[in-house]
Amino acid sequence: MTAGDAPGRRHYIGRMQQAQTTLAIATRGMGFTDLTDDIAGWLAASGIRTGLLSLLCRHTSAGLLITENASPAVRRDLARWLARLAPEGSGYEHDEEGPDDMPAHLRAALTGPSLTIPVADGRMVLGTWQGIYLAEHRHAPHRRQVVAHVIGEA
Repeated sequence: MTAGDAPGRRHYIGRMQQAQTTLAIATRGMGFTDLTDDIAGWLAASGIRTGLLSLLCRHTSAGLLITENASPAVRRDLARWLARLAPEGSGYEHDEEGPDDMPAHLRAALTGPSLTIPVADGRMVLGTWQGIYLAEHRHAPHRRQVVAHVIGEA
């Protein structure tokens, strides 16, 4: 065995393919934007049936999350919880862009910049009540970018 060889067998089935796009999302300001249908449509068009989907939010004051998509109350409660954890105020050193500047960065750290989702039968393997959301943590509307990359087999 040489360096880099892994013990055991490797199985190669089919031919791996990949696709990538950047989704442009216009937000209305602080809140959650459902990306589930847009991502599902792009994924279906990619032709990849089995694989792994990666999503990356290219911003430090917005994030991605998977949460319940049936009850809007869940997102309202989540927004109130995030506001309690990272309240606006004058106690932050980083406040060049206003009172929502540093709280937005803190909330983005909590929601996270990326998601990884399995793909089966050409669809994201999400639970019945799960949706993918961009969490905008700034008051003003923004144009956000989410990079989607899928790798797998057709």
